Amino acid sequence: MARRSPGARPAPSEATGPGPIIEIHDDPDHSRYRLTVDGQRAGYVTYARQLGEVTFIHTVIRPAYAGRGLGQRLAAFVLDEARAGGRRVRPQCPYIAAYIERHGSYRDLIADPAIDQV
Repeated sequence: MARRSPGARPAPSEATGPGPIIEIHDDPDHSRYRLTVDGQRAGYVTYARQLGEVTFIHTVIRPAYAGRGLGQRLAAFVLDEARAGGRRVRPQCPYIAAYIERHGSYRDLIADPAIDQV
């Protein structure tokens, strides 16, 4: 079973059997969602929150963790968090914008599709 630190939430589709423990948590003091693998920092998404909106600025997955689908898990998580919080999204980050384009169920979150061109 996955261990969770206070304030951390499991990434979507987290495996419950043996394997790495992947957690994502919001770090509002630094305006980022952090992703850890077995307690080690593996990536993050920076953001800016405004009234009723969140702008996703930049997504990083450390090279040692590349190719494991962690960027996709992180993107889905932050978009699901925006939806759960009733926030519209401004996908300034190219990775988040491309993720929304590939996963049409998130398009309704875009704050102004005419401006963001996603």
